[in-house]
Amino acid sequence: MKRKTLPKLLYADAKGNIFDHPHLCMAGMSGSEAVLPESVELIPLPEGSRLFTIPDTPPVAWDEQQRKFVTVASVREGRRPMPVQAVSAFMAPGYVRLLLPACDYSRKKVHLPLWSYTAVGWDEERDCFVVAASRVDTNQNWNPCNYDDRKLDPLVRQRLAEMPHNRLLEQLARCAVDYHCFAAKNLFFRRWEAPLPTSPACNSRCLGCISLQPSDCCPANHERIGFVPTPEEIVELALPHLLEAPEPIVSYGQGCEGDPIMQADTVAEATRRLKAATSRGTVNFNSNGSFPDRIAMLCDAGMDSMRFSMNSVREEVYDRYYRPVGYRFAEVKESVRLAGERGLFTMINYLVSPGVSDSADEVEALLRFIGETGVKMIQMRNLSIDPDFYNKRMGATGRGIGMYRMLERVKREFPHIQYGYYNRTRENFFPAGYEKGWPIR
Repeated sequence: MKRKTLPKLLYADAKGNIFDHPHLCMAGMSGSEAVLPESVELIPLPEGSRLFTIPDTPPVAWDEQQRKFVTVASVREGRRPMPVQAVSAFMAPGYVRLLLPACDYSRKKVHLPLWSYTAVGWDEERDCFVVAASRVDTNQNWNPCNYDDRKLDPLVRQRLAEMPHNRLLEQLARCAVDYHCFAAKNLFFRRWEAPLPTSPACNSRCLGCISLQPSDCCPANHERIGFVPTPEEIVELALPHLLEAPEPIVSYGQGCEGDPIMQADTVAEATRRLKAATSRGTVNFNSNGSFPDRIAMLCDAGMDSMRFSMNSVREEVYDRYYRPVGYRFAEVKESVRLAGERGLFTMINYLVSPGVSDSADEVEALLRFIGETGVKMIQMRNLSIDPDFYNKRMGATGRGIGMYRMLERVKREFPHIQYGYYNRTRENFFPAGYEKGWPIR
């Protein structure tokens, strides 16, 4: 749609009240550089999204009259200037952000918590909030409206009474009730994808780990599992789910644990037992993929799909974020290739941030990675981290080619590549028309 006017800047007062500016326009950021959003990059704010402020961080706007970007530290309220702060969107799942909020981060006093930050403005033509984003998955199972805690609580009590000695069930009850993890809630609702955390240890030290953070950083969103469940405990939970749930998936590798590759023997034994008991459902493994020999063993145990997490396919950028211990990115790459060669549906959990993920070097490296590994899906996951902190740690300078342009380029070069946000059942690994499949309107 050709625009007559640009969306307006959003800003907030000290109390968090949000306003649109009468004449200054919305800007975004690619890396550390302010940019104007393209029309193709803007969509109405998805239902289930949230707006929030960025404390002590004034917004950057586009001034049409001066034809330049300006920092808006205050606005006039009557005769007095009122200090203002930037506004960001946290989008509903299934959408990838294309631009960061445009802010002056030099005045920021706190390390921002582990959320994903997305550029947002007010569109007077459409009379709605708009975000710089694109939809990459249409699965509606994860819509927040499907998760009613009034129905959840009695189910949690019922399952705990049925399996009073299962430590893994106790862990997931806490994840469902205290941390509001949708995957954990699915276990108690007995539907869709359910988690199987197994590992208190990890051989990565991710800057944005949501289950373990150093004291000088922001608090973790979850408390990591503190034990290794037995194969019996895993099967006791997972088998009824595979047998009874609609669209059943059980997944190792969750936000409340380290990396399940550290417990590959336990995971393999549990998976062999599950596969011997039923052919129904999908068994998935989410991992950093740091040990190809263990990946081979897990393939032989009967895994259906594997998802490998990475923020970059360039070793130097990967290392700055993951800070691997005892492995190298080349081994991760070999694991992706090997799992595909063994016939599994392979995905990368691509933790993206505009300006880093769409840099020219990253795009070229991603094209080589796809060609060499045969990966089937890229799950475009918005990296939850302080954008300024991340850009500095990754050495990001300048702007990217544009996230939308990156998605276009990859799909043009490799039509078989699927974009997504969620894991899939075996029956839906290759849906009709997947060679097209993006953009989703």
